[in-house]
Amino acid sequence: MKIIVLAGGLSTERDVSLASAAGICRTLIDKGHDAFLLDVFLGLENAPKNLEDVFTLPGHGLEIAKNISTEEPDLAAVKASRPDQSDCFLGPNVIELCRMADITFLGLHGGEGENGKLQATFDLLGIRYTGPDSLGCAVAMDKGFTKQIFLQAGIDTPAGVCLHKNEADSSLTSLGLSLPVVIKPCSGGSSIGVYIVDTEKEYEEALEKSFRYEDEVVIEQYIKGREFACGVIDGTALPPIEIIPKTGFFDYANKYQADATLEVCPADIPEDVEKRMMDLTVKAFRALKLNVYSRADFLLDDAGNLYCLEMNTLPGMTAASLLPKEAAAAGIEYGDLCELIIRKSLEARYSS
Repeated sequence: MKIIVLAGGLSTERDVSLASAAGICRTLIDKGHDAFLLDVFLGLENAPKNLEDVFTLPGHGLEIAKNISTEEPDLAAVKASRPDQSDCFLGPNVIELCRMADITFLGLHGGEGENGKLQATFDLLGIRYTGPDSLGCAVAMDKGFTKQIFLQAGIDTPAGVCLHKNEADSSLTSLGLSLPVVIKPCSGGSSIGVYIVDTEKEYEEALEKSFRYEDEVVIEQYIKGREFACGVIDGTALPPIEIIPKTGFFDYANKYQADATLEVCPADIPEDVEKRMMDLTVKAFRALKLNVYSRADFLLDDAGNLYCLEMNTLPGMTAASLLPKEAAAAGIEYGDLCELIIRKSLEARYSS
């Protein structure tokens, strides 16, 4: 198959996306596909005269891949580096190459890649792509909306509220919450802009910092517990994985800094808890109108209560990411996982 692996963009998770997509591209090449790694924002400025030759270029576009920094990317510098200085999200030749491909593998994380807008654009243009469709992505990207849907569906989630920037002077008491709380951007990812606060001063400072990322944040009751993730493919849950940071919580640095976090899969939990987590993952997947694949994040408190925090519609896909580790525990190797996602995406939207 001719496959464009789309990555990068202007999300704070840009570096994570490039690393994920490079792994996907390499394994698809090993599987015999004509795959090419393409940055959705920077595009391909100096393309061959015959654009279709891109799929057989020796480097496969992998020169744009980079290691994940423990610091957020400089998005202003990324914008400044685009030769045509356009602010269009889709860079030179992106649409043309995606239309030529048999399918576009979405290796994007966060922002415009995961909020449903790109998926809707591709639907209108007749471009085939992997992962959930536009409705599921749009719904799951909004953590406040997700929380409401979870509660309506009977899926336990920490008590919380959404707060807009013009309401930043609201006290916790007026919001019906008490310290400690967690503050996070409504549509962010990779735990960027997430703060656990114990005092009023920390609360005010965290709001100010979190509002730098978005104009709406979620404030929720802090739940002390063990952290887990549980993937789902085509409505079937994978074995849960436990995430044990050596310090603090599973924030951006702990996610991507070598040896900062211990990940145990299958998770060392009682069979009934594992089954409950897997059932809740599928329930959340369906409640949010998702299809193909995604990954749920959970907390398990000392009393055995499970809280679903959110669903990631395009979870990390490096070989060391959570979803591939869960798939490996279920007997699905990394390359087979990438091909399975392609096959399930084609079945979900493009088989007739």
